[in-house]
Formats: sequence, C-alpha cells, structure tokens
Amino acid sequence: MARSNWDEYGVKVRPNKKGSRPRTKDRPTYEDAEIGRIITVDRGRYRAVLGEGTNAERTVTAVRAKELRRNPVVVGDLVGLVGDTSGQEGTLARLVRIEERATLLRRSADDTDPYERVVVANATQLIIVVAAANPEPRTGFIDRSLVAAFDAGIEPLLCITKTDIKHPQTLLDYYADTGLKIVLSASSDGLAPSETGSAGLSSPGVKAIADLLDGEVSVLLGHSGVGKSTLVNALTGAARDTGHVNAVTGRGRHTSSSAVALRSESASGNTWIIDTPGIRSFGLAHVEKDTIVAAFSDLVAGSSDCPKGCSHASTAEDCGIAAYVEAGHAGPAGPARLMSLRKLLGVEEDFDTDSDKVLGVVD
Repeated sequence: MARSNWDEYGVKVRPNKKGSRPRTKDRPTYEDAEIGRIITVDRGRYRAVLGEGTNAERTVTAVRAKELRRNPVVVGDLVGLVGDTSGQEGTLARLVRIEERATLLRRSADDTDPYERVVVANATQLIIVVAAANPEPRTGFIDRSLVAAFDAGIEPLLCITKTDIKHPQTLLDYYADTGLKIVLSASSDGLAPSETGSAGLSSPGVKAIADLLDGEVSVLLGHSGVGKSTLVNALTGAARDTGHVNAVTGRGRHTSSSAVALRSESASGNTWIIDTPGIRSFGLAHVEKDTIVAAFSDLVAGSSDCPKGCSHASTAEDCGIAAYVEAGHAGPAGPARLMSLRKLLGVEEDFDTDSDKVLGVVD
C-alpha cells in the first residue's frame, strides 16, 4: 500500500533532553551540613553562629534554600548550612535544613485567629518584664504570657522593674500562690531575686539575674517602656535603643524592631538572651482550653471536681474550680485569678480591651 505524501512516517523527532531525564522526588540529605544557631532574621537574610563555644566559632550570613521557602525560620532555630560557611565578609551560605525544635513559643494574631505565628525556637526560659509603674503592669498580659510559656514547655520568670518608683505588693500578692519565680529591679542596673515572692529588694547589680540566665536560652517579652532593652544592655553589653514612657498615653516608645539573640557578658558561652520588640499581649487561639486551665497552677487542682464539659464560666453548674476558690484553697487572690482564667477561656467578657492587644503590634 502506497504511503500518502502527507503522512509523517519518515519524520525524525529530536529527543527532548529535559523530558528524557528520569524524574525523582528524592532530595539531598545534606549530611555534611554544619549546624548553626539563628541569631537574627532580616529581609531574607539569616545570621547564624557556627562552631558555638569553640575556637572556630564564627557568624555567617545565609539565604534560605528554595525548598524551605514555605517554612518559617526564626531566631533560636538550629539549622543546617552548606556552601561558603567561612563567615568572611561578602560570603553567603545556604540554609538547607531546620533541625527539630526542642521548644516553640507561638502566638496568634488574636483569640479568634486560627493561624499561629512562631515567635522564637529552642528557648528554655521566658522572662516576662513588666514595670511596677510607668507604665502600670497588666496581669492580663502576664497571664497570657504564662499560658504561652506553659504551652511551649518553657520555664517562666517574672521580672518587675522600677520598684523604686512603686512597690509592687499588689502584683506580688496576686501571684503569691502560683509558685512563679519573681525578680525585682529597683532601677535599670539593680536586680535581685525575691526570696519569698512578696518581699522587697536584696543586693543591687545584674549578677543576680545573670546567674538565673546562666546556661539558658532566655527570651525576654514586655511592653515598650518597661526597661527591657535597658536590662538587655546591662546583661549583654549591647547598645539596644531605649525609650521613654509617654506621660499622656502611659505607653512606652517602641525601640526594638526585630528579635535578636545576644550573649550574656557574665555567663557561660552557651547562654543566650533573645530580645524581642515591645509587645502588648498574646493571642491564644492555638492553645487548647484544657492547656489554658492547666497553666493556672493555683487553680487547676479544682478542675478534677468539674463535671464533664464544664465551661468554668460563672454560670456553670457544679464548677469544681469555682468551689475550690470559694473554699479558699487558691488563696486571697483566688477570685481575681479565676476571673482572669475565665477571660482567657472566652467565657467572661473582658472590659480591659487594652490588655489584650496583639503580640508584635508596636506602640
């Protein structure tokens, strides 16, 4: 049978080089990647410390590999780096892997936002910094921070500054039955731990708090104007900007614009202090209700007597926590602490809307 002049029997097609390559989903393991700790994140550039605590310690700048574009990298992360990791000026390494995180401090934009944001990774301590006055402390902010620390598995510590202006007895009484470790500061350079949780100041100096931070990765959180950056400067020898409190609004001026990990001058080499921008509060949408209750160490024992599905609201029948507080087991501050718990659970209206502003929003 004769072939038509229009058939393509004799046409030769050149193979497509790309199409002829076998496809694979296997990715490089980067077993030779060097592990570094992220200390700053700035517009797509990541600074990491390699060889931490050794003679070969150096700081390198890196960019994130394409396959990690959807994975947030935050201060405190331990990451795998390849390429030029010499740390010399003008060099750029490639960030190819995020190591498993031991802890993760998270927040949401507000209490109804289902999307969580990562604040810092691998912290072991959360230092909540508030002022005894100017600006006034807000227990709502502190309680939210304590819930976030509990959820992350991070040890909390409350640092109260400016106690030379006003003694924080009311605040100390509020947390007297919680077991919360408290540090008092009479001025920017005079810090001392409270022996009883409700006593005054001991000897001045930053060594007291530096000893508490030794060997830890501590993240500091606080409103603008409470003296957080001043404290960081005293502990690390850094020169972070410090601000003042507006006499009209009672709020501090926002000075820190991004989180940064710094070394403590008087502590061991593996001690890190992570300073964060001045904040107002945490959104806790990502935290389970039972976890919020468990974070209230002075109230949680009463929940064992709650009926199944108890909302813990003031209108809830047979609420074990309410009975526990009424019996005086949570101490004199029990009723106020229960009110705070109900606000965080969303079962009690919170009229102090200013105390619930979002983490990361600047003043």
